Amino acid sequence: MDIKEIQRLIELMNENDLLEVELVEDSKKIRLKKKYDGGPRVIAAPAPAVVLGAAPAVAAAAPAAGAAPGGPPAGTIAIKSPMVGTFYRSPNPDAQAYVEEGARVGPDTVVCLVEAMKVFNEIKAECEGTIVSILAESGQTVEYGQPMFLVKPD
Repeated sequence: MDIKEIQRLIELMNENDLLEVELVEDSKKIRLKKKYDGGPRVIAAPAPAVVLGAAPAVAAAAPAAGAAPGGPPAGTIAIKSPMVGTFYRSPNPDAQAYVEEGARVGPDTVVCLVEAMKVFNEIKAECEGTIVSILAESGQTVEYGQPMFLVKPD
């Protein structure tokens, strides 16, 4: 990759307001990441759960809040997205999903695809265990570092 190609990637980042771009070609890999300038930034956040009614429902939600803040629930490993892109559970819309809840995975098991810049990247489990939760929907945009699956190690 020459300097002109890198400059073109930077131009594309600026034209499309991208904060990060990663490109992999054969054995070459380049990642460009902008420093956040402090300007306006829209961040999607999940809507807070509203609990109406009996106190037992609120009490049942309290232990979940005691789980490791900002991390996967105790006893699980999160398989996180290595890039920003579109999450796909199967290689095409008519195909069976790579994994389902309850499936055993190994380090080399492909669990999904993340499409970024028209490139479909196979994402491997990189751990060993059983899928206990699938956290993303097919066609959903995932962010860098966003948990997509929870695995209970063996």
